[in-house]
This record gives sequence, structure tokens and C-alpha cells, in this order.
Amino acid sequence: MDGNWFPLWLSLRVAAIATLISLVIGLWLADLLTHCQFRGKQWVEAAVGLPLVLPPTVIGYYLLVLLGRSSPLGQLYQWAFGSPLIFTWQAAVVASTLSAIPLLVKSTLTVFQRLELSHGRAARSLGAAGWRVFWRITLPLAHREVTAAGLLAFARALGEFGVTLMIAGSIPGQTQTAAVAIYGADTMYARLLVLALSAIVLSLFLAAHKLEHPRVRG
Repeated sequence: MDGNWFPLWLSLRVAAIATLISLVIGLWLADLLTHCQFRGKQWVEAAVGLPLVLPPTVIGYYLLVLLGRSSPLGQLYQWAFGSPLIFTWQAAVVASTLSAIPLLVKSTLTVFQRLELSHGRAARSLGAAGWRVFWRITLPLAHREVTAAGLLAFARALGEFGVTLMIAGSIPGQTQTAAVAIYGADTMYARLLVLALSAIVLSLFLAAHKLEHPRVRG
């Protein structure tokens, strides 16, 4: 075995942070796409789904251009935090967040649209503001589906590989996540990481399934 458990702990930390960010952005996007009509809405929907269909190398290239040292965003980050973003564990968070947001939006959009038809329109007709409808009606009624979507987003962020390798690299003890470590590890160490990731992801899927399909007791 040529390593330790640092890649797994880093993956868990990266996935946790990415999931929190994805929940904020993803729920906002799902709510926006549910009840707002605006020019370019179809473009926003298409852009949200792009990370699901574009090759990781394409997404990674875009991020390298947008967040590199010579880019405005990269220079702003370096000015704010004193170091470049590319090839840091924070870059892995960006990669995992970008991969988790589409899954979270797709998982919650359907239930948000259903609740909009059954409850949201009635609440708005009575004078409730959009933010109040979201916090008082949509989110409480959809809490099981939102939690399940968060678990799936965590699982997706935990297994992110291609984009992470491009923008965060594979620096042992710094940016090497479990998925990246498996790529270059010896057989025994790779098997241990594979088993650990598989057990975690399987548990997350089972928990998400129970939340989405609760057992009815008669």
C-alpha cells in the first residue's frame, strides 16, 4: 500500500463543502426556473445541464481559462486570498460543485414544479411574496426530496474525477482526492479506496431512496 487515508478524508471534506454550495445555488436555480418567466430561460436550463453531457476535459478547459492566473477571476481570487486557485484543494471544491449542481437541480425541479401548481399559485394569489412561498411552503413540503437530492449531490461530488484532475491536479497530501488517487495507486491501495468509496456511495443511494420512497405503514 503506497499511501494513507488522506485522499478519502480530503474527498469527504471537498464533497461536503461542494454539497453545501450546491444546495444554495441549486435550490435557487430550481426555484427560479419553476415560477419565473424571463427571456433566455431556456438558455439557463441548457447551461445548468451542460456539465452532465460535456466531456470533463471540456469543462476543465473552461475552468482553466476562467480561473487561471491570467484571468480576471483568477487574479481577483489571488488578490483576495494571496494565492492562485488552480491546483489547490479549493479548486477541487469548484470542480465538485460544478458536477453536483446539475444533479441537484434536476432532482428538485420536478417536485418544485408540482408544488407550484398545487400550492404556490394559490399562495401568490393571496398576496404571499415569492421568498415567503419558498421558505414557508415549497421547502417544508419538499424537505424529503431536497434531502435526498443533497445526498445524491454529495455522492456525485465525492466521485468527481476528470475536472478535478485538470484544475486541482494530483498533489499527494494536498489536492489528491480519492478518485484521483485510485488512478495512480498500486493494486492493494486502489482496492481499499474503491471499497471505501463504493460503501459510502451505496449508503448514500440507499438513504436517498428511502427518503424519496418512504414506506407506508398500514
